[in-house]
Amino acid sequence: MENKKNYYFAVTYQLKVGDEQEVMETATLEHPLCFYSGVGMMLDKFEEQILPLNVCDKFDFTIPCADAYGEYDDAGVIDLPKSTFEVDGKVDERVLFEGNVVPLTDEDHNRINASIVKVGKDIVTVDLNHPLAGEDLHFIGSVIVKREATAEEIANMFSHHSCSGCGGCHEGCNGECGECH
Repeated sequence: MENKKNYYFAVTYQLKVGDEQEVMETATLEHPLCFYSGVGMMLDKFEEQILPLNVCDKFDFTIPCADAYGEYDDAGVIDLPKSTFEVDGKVDERVLFEGNVVPLTDEDHNRINASIVKVGKDIVTVDLNHPLAGEDLHFIGSVIVKREATAEEIANMFSHHSCSGCGGCHEGCNGECGECH
């Protein structure tokens, strides 16, 4: 059985979507995207494209929406009673505005981020689709760091959960990778 290695990557990129190739995200040298491979941090198809690359290699690839965040599903736009957003018996009106992303929990206690589409007197319409659902993702960038990840880094990533992109505040990150919270 093959022992799969995990790698630590830092990459710069532009993410473009749509026919006009609108820039949706940018990761710069000052704030690269930092991640560990093989642990589910990134889209599988993104990792497949990045994994064979080395430092200074450039990339330019597209991930079809079916392999990214799926097709946009109209059934993902739902109406919820405004009382759903009550905390201690009160609705915080400061978080209920069109375009805001709010955390919800499904019946299995999984966290789901929802975008608020409309706020009515008694009903809030939310969109459960990922913001990039229905979009092909076009990435253009380069690899600035690639090295084998240590077992300790991978273990720390799963035990800390304090950072998303850099996987547990890797050594030397100091919150500067742009992904630490």
